Amino acid sequence: MSREVVVVSDSLGETAEAVAKAALSQFEEDGLNIRKFAHVDSDLSLAQVREFLTETSQAIVIYTVVLPAVRDQLKTLLHELGILGVDVLGPALQAVATIAPGPPRLQAGLVHMLDEGYFRRVAAVEFAVRYDDGKEPAGCLLADVVILGVSRSSKTPLSMYLAHRQVRVANIPLVPEVALPQELYEVSPEKIVGLMVQPDDLLLIRSARLRAMGVAGPSRYADLERILEEIEYAEKIYRKLGCHVLDVTHRAVEETAGLIIELVQRGGQR
Repeated sequence: MSREVVVVSDSLGETAEAVAKAALSQFEEDGLNIRKFAHVDSDLSLAQVREFLTETSQAIVIYTVVLPAVRDQLKTLLHELGILGVDVLGPALQAVATIAPGPPRLQAGLVHMLDEGYFRRVAAVEFAVRYDDGKEPAGCLLADVVILGVSRSSKTPLSMYLAHRQVRVANIPLVPEVALPQELYEVSPEKIVGLMVQPDDLLLIRSARLRAMGVAGPSRYADLERILEEIEYAEKIYRKLGCHVLDVTHRAVEETAGLIIELVQRGGQR
């Protein structure tokens, strides 16, 4: 049975999607899907929403629609189909209107046009993707932070999380057999963060990764002796660079990212 949480917006739909994901995170049951319809601002786009809803067994709609005409049409559609709708933005607009000095602009997507941070965030995400996993070493010289670490030490998740905080991050994997790019030695040590994971925990993480990939049998990738070799190599590199070092064992990505941001904001004071 198809059970859909349908996100509808006359802009990008990021706010409604975030609310939907926050709500879904409270439920363990599988089979609840999110389907997003963005830029719903015409009869044609509303017709696409109607078509999807009529073909879905069970659905609710979470929406952020600024344009009054579109919002009213959507409410009418939901009433006709007997589908529950959650208006995320409407009540907030009405509440703010009671104290605002003037009427609302009623322009879809205005938050993104006014928010320079939004564009910095997009640029930082593009930067993180381009300079992920040491793909272009020159990114080290352009980054706000350079993250180093052995495989499965959360380099990429950290880079993406920091990017959403408008931090430009390049990350480089540490492999004993692979020389580090020369550009790394031109970066200030205060901008470099080395990640460490306790060997036993790293062994569990890598073993789980291999199982998820369907790899059976012994592998050097998940061999404790090899892991100790890699960690020893990483420690040697960190000492040589004189960079910051963070033990990320049992740390959430959010917590580690917060520590990295603190290091950057403090100008590298240890």
